[in-house]
Amino acid sequence: MTEILAAEPHAVTAAAEGAILANAWLLIAFPLAGAAILLLGGRRTNGWGHWLAIAMSLAGFAWAVLALVQLLGLAPQERSRSAHVYEWFSVGAFTVDVNLLIDPLSITFALLITGVGSLIHIYSVGYMAHDENRRRFFAYLNLFVAAMLVLVLADNYALLFLGWEGVGLASYLLIGFWQHKPSAAVAAKKAFLINRVGDMGLLIAIMLMFATFGTLSFAPVAEAAGDAGRGVITAIGLLLLLGACGKSAQLPLQAWLLDAMEGPTPVSALIHAATMVTAGVYLIVRSGPIFEAAPYAQLVVAAVGAATLLAGAIIGCAKDDIKKALAGSTMSQIGYMTLAAGLGPIGYAAAIAHLVTHGFFKAGLFLGAGSVMHGMNDQVDMRRYGALRKAMPITFATFGLGYLAIIGFPFLSGWWTKEGIIEAAFAFGGVTGQILGWATLIGAGLTAFYMSRVMFMTFFGTARWDDGVHPHESPKSMTVPMIVLALGSVFLGAILVFGYRFAHFLEPVVGAPEHHEFSLAHMLTSWPSLTALALMVAGVAFAWARYGRAEVPRTAPAGNPITVAARNELYGNALNEALFMRPGQRLTAAAVAFDDTAVDGVVRGVAEGVRQSSQGLRQTQTGFARSYALTMVFGAAVVVATMLGVGVA
Repeated sequence: MTEILAAEPHAVTAAAEGAILANAWLLIAFPLAGAAILLLGGRRTNGWGHWLAIAMSLAGFAWAVLALVQLLGLAPQERSRSAHVYEWFSVGAFTVDVNLLIDPLSITFALLITGVGSLIHIYSVGYMAHDENRRRFFAYLNLFVAAMLVLVLADNYALLFLGWEGVGLASYLLIGFWQHKPSAAVAAKKAFLINRVGDMGLLIAIMLMFATFGTLSFAPVAEAAGDAGRGVITAIGLLLLLGACGKSAQLPLQAWLLDAMEGPTPVSALIHAATMVTAGVYLIVRSGPIFEAAPYAQLVVAAVGAATLLAGAIIGCAKDDIKKALAGSTMSQIGYMTLAAGLGPIGYAAAIAHLVTHGFFKAGLFLGAGSVMHGMNDQVDMRRYGALRKAMPITFATFGLGYLAIIGFPFLSGWWTKEGIIEAAFAFGGVTGQILGWATLIGAGLTAFYMSRVMFMTFFGTARWDDGVHPHESPKSMTVPMIVLALGSVFLGAILVFGYRFAHFLEPVVGAPEHHEFSLAHMLTSWPSLTALALMVAGVAFAWARYGRAEVPRTAPAGNPITVAARNELYGNALNEALFMRPGQRLTAAAVAFDDTAVDGVVRGVAEGVRQSSQGLRQTQTGFARSYALTMVFGAAVVVATMLGVGVA
């Protein structure tokens, strides 16, 4: 992979240059222009601003499709193009350019961001129809898409960091969009602050890169990574992982994700399913040569992914809030991708393939959850749902297909791509491969249980609706995007994986996969595949016994200690408070006390000394002329006596 990434982008023909290089900036310019017009145009754009935002996102998608067609028309070894836009800044001999890198990895993300993003824009027309600030919401959506495109199209780490921070800003604005809700405002601040921890890791990694390699461009860094000192390259890898953990809600920086569900549901679908939370996986795969040169850091990546996929699944098993249950699922599924990315070349393609299919079925699930909320007066507690399959047939069908895809039902999208990760984990070999492989299998069983729990509590059983609630199907502006995403949940996995097409497409960027070619017979007969299928069936059966056949109480029972821990998100917030917030408070209190007693004490002591001295001197100033005259006589006598004494001596 190092040799492949280190190769400089090839020169292009005049025709290709016109479509790919000269106009590459348009991919970002479309949504950025939409955001600028809506934000600067103000209320004058209220009537048509949402349609402009949709048009700008669709224009970006159209350009990405054209770029894909252009790339497919080139030989595999030539599918890497760098488009120079302008010189960003220059300090001495150090120059950073705004260059856009178009290769199989970046165009995959561009298609996902603009394609799924456009569907979510369309869905938002109906979902946000009655919000008086809808125009501003669509402006933020466009801004987010533009920032995400900067992140994935950058050809150097400095420009990537610009997009990284832009995504953080846009996510803050979208999570806290309903500022009148204190919970939403707090969730936005929490997401912003926790992500700053990860962002500092990425920023320090970039500084170390420049100090070590003298450049921040992907290709030279990839070429020189193998020659760097083991300690330095390991530090860079671990710091990159810290940045990835913040954006992708991986342990130990995962606590913000579930709270972020306070934002509008389209935000959850766009940011927390299809795009921003996958940025960390993109960073790790794009930085593959660094991690391959730092095997200890690479192992930590896989371990963090394994731990997070299990932790997210456990949390998802106990949440009654439908969006928070899906958020726990997102943590878990991104954990699968992170684990695969930590396997090196054996897992890169599997990680990105699952990332793409997850973008479809998880976005569909979130939009389905929003459709349910739309018909249930914004109720999010699944214990107040039940029997919605007849009242909301389209939502039930589309949500159901996404559900089957994520649990790994054979021949749906999630089955194809998750099987690839399970296979790669066991193919890694040794004790490490066995541990990681069994983590993916256990995660498959837990996924089947918690997603079946969501499905049964929402659409099956008896109606547990609150008084005055009359469930109804959502408008076409919401159901049509859900149908398109459901179709992707069914067919996309086979399109990507069958014949190993997607792995070969990514090969110029991530290298050739180091395991055998795709074999349907192997996927149907290997013991890991059969074990995953058995665990899936067991998870569904257990969930049916608990939540499908049995009556679901409207009030959650107390539960055992494991259930209580899962409801409290495995005490992640308590751990952060104990390790960071409380010590920070004590450190702040100590600093305040030091400032009050030491710094301010010295200042106050000097002032008090001057005051006391002034008080003493003031006693000598009586205001009586005879006193001053007497003092002068005594002074003169002392002077004369002193002079006489000196003369005698």
